[in-house]
Amino acid sequence: MNKNFIVKVLNIGYVSKDILLVRTQKPENYYFEPGGAVAISINKPGWENKSRMFTFTNLNSDNFLEFAIKIYPEGRGVTLEISKLKKGDELIIGMPLGTMKYETEGIFIAGGCGIAPFMAIFRDLYKHNKIGNNILFYSNKTEKDVIFKEELQKMLGDNAHFFLTREKIEGYHYGRIDKESIKKIVGTINKQVYVCGPSEMIKNMNVIFHELKKDKIITEKRENCELI
Repeated sequence: MNKNFIVKVLNIGYVSKDILLVRTQKPENYYFEPGGAVAISINKPGWENKSRMFTFTNLNSDNFLEFAIKIYPEGRGVTLEISKLKKGDELIIGMPLGTMKYETEGIFIAGGCGIAPFMAIFRDLYKHNKIGNNILFYSNKTEKDVIFKEELQKMLGDNAHFFLTREKIEGYHYGRIDKESIKKIVGTINKQVYVCGPSEMIKNMNVIFHELKKDKIITEKRENCELI
């Protein structure tokens, strides 16, 4: 059943130079799975039917909805228009959809705002004391691009590994996530693999894990923080 809800923006602000964290009202009896997503449009003339898919970063038990959305100032479209919203403005959301679903303990590889679906998964596991030995590889260009770092470290401890491709900073791995860094940190690949990021990252990870004799990986392409 297709059903839409109008929700007000409760809070909106940047958590990095180009990633906007948006919190909205949550409709009554609205339920979503960790890693799920929803079609969102803006409740303004001319924008009601221009929807994009965004991933929930919060828990279903919260009394709000939360999304991390990458904004390109030079771009056009829904994400740029969302960046102009303020508290009290309205969004139109649909019914939640399942996208990146947690199956079993694994290796999580995120590029940029591809961390979004993993946040809901990790938060849910941590809340229920089931974080286990999940391992995160999280890649960004610079330190200023990294979001949720302190919380990820709290939840995952030494299993949270942060990579920067354009800066050398203590406490971060330098360079792209590659086969050698994965082997060095993980060793034998005997876990489920989850990847969320730009199409180039997805392509590279498919090649790397094929070489590591791990062909079954769960992927979600992420461009401009929108599902494609």
